[in-house]
Amino acid sequence: MTQEWSLSTVLELGALPTATPCARLHARMMLMEWGLGGLVETAELLVSELVTNAVNATAPLAGPVRPPVRLRLSTDRAQVLIEVWDPSDRPPVPVEPAPTAESGRGLVLIGALSDRWDWYLTPRWGGKVVWCEVGGPVRPA
Repeated sequence: MTQEWSLSTVLELGALPTATPCARLHARMMLMEWGLGGLVETAELLVSELVTNAVNATAPLAGPVRPPVRLRLSTDRAQVLIEVWDPSDRPPVPVEPAPTAESGRGLVLIGALSDRWDWYLTPRWGGKVVWCEVGGPVRPA
């Protein structure tokens, strides 16, 4: 990515169910501090989905000590890049869950709410980063 991100923050979280609300609160506070209050609700939802997916991807890898997940938020003061690292190298796969399913909509939601999203492997740390951007210029359909 060639985008210039003038501000960023990183939060390392235990891969526990409490990671998601902590990540949401962190995203809310940082976006408010950065003057991006109009993006808070969407960014919180995206962070929630990405962190939940990362915690779930970490669970099968957990031995006596669970590896953490990491959230990085970056901004150019107009849009926000949300990146979430987890130690699994399994690619994220969007699926269309049954209408009555209680989970499985995360990546579909990320695709619908973000301007773009993708993922990449991280050879340095192992695992992967799933990322998305929100708040960019409106693109023609």
